Amino acid sequence: MDEPAATETGWRGSREGWLQAAYDALIENGVDSVKIMTLAARLKLSRTSFYWFFKDRDEVLDALRGRWAEATTAPLVAATQDYAETGTEAMLNVLACFLSGRFDARFEFAVRSWALQDEAMMAAVHAADADRLSALTAMLGRWGHGAEDADVRARTVYLVQIGYISMQAEEPMATRLARIPTYVEIYTGKRPEPRELARFHARIGQ
Repeated sequence: MDEPAATETGWRGSREGWLQAAYDALIENGVDSVKIMTLAARLKLSRTSFYWFFKDRDEVLDALRGRWAEATTAPLVAATQDYAETGTEAMLNVLACFLSGRFDARFEFAVRSWALQDEAMMAAVHAADADRLSALTAMLGRWGHGAEDADVRARTVYLVQIGYISMQAEEPMATRLARIPTYVEIYTGKRPEPRELARFHARIGQ
């Protein structure tokens, strides 16, 4: 008689457990550490258990690509569409996405490093960059910026945020928050109102 499904899951782990181990390995040591034996050792499971959930290493890497999109591009695009009363508040929504942790910066850094040695991953990164820039440009367009102006402002916003991640910039939160009104003014041409900043601080728990 076959073992109960719950017992099988406990014995072999779970798909999400294996994927989490792959995520942790990628974040800590890069894509070269995402290997079946390494993940099995991390989980204290047999190597063969992996194959109950993934066909091979490529399949778990594909799953990581999907998880990365869900943890970075999806929340950023959603932030550009969040409710806002003004263009400055709309920009604060975008900055809150990064500062609140909705955008997984560690995942982004690891994937960009991975892309340096994987053409398919680099293509995925370039596609994500285009989607994110398109969302930012569209948001600025909705708040009255012309096409060229919106494009340049969107690139300014995006390249600064990715620069923070790529450089692994360490900046006290108080310092970064103090700069937010000026960043918003540079990005939108207008300084945020105190009430908008108050909502922004509440949103990020600061």
